[in-house]
Amino acid sequence: MAKCEVCGNDYDKSFEVKVQGKMHVFDSFECAIHALAPSCAHCGCKVIGHGAEGNGRIYCCAHCAKQAGVVGVDDRT
Repeated sequence: MAKCEVCGNDYDKSFEVKVQGKMHVFDSFECAIHALAPSCAHCGCKVIGHGAEGNGRIYCCAHCAKQAGVVGVDDRT
């Protein structure tokens, strides 16, 4: 068994995720998202989909990107 690096649960079904050469161990996708997903630069929620990028920052959606002043981003075309 391996211990989750977020919650500390020692779980027989834990899994490893390698990111930029560093190995991480989690017991759930929830913990993996908490640790690894970027946060929206406007509202702070975790970005678990494609999100939107602008001016070198990541946003959860076009609305947040627009609120932060990013031009030319839309949820639909």
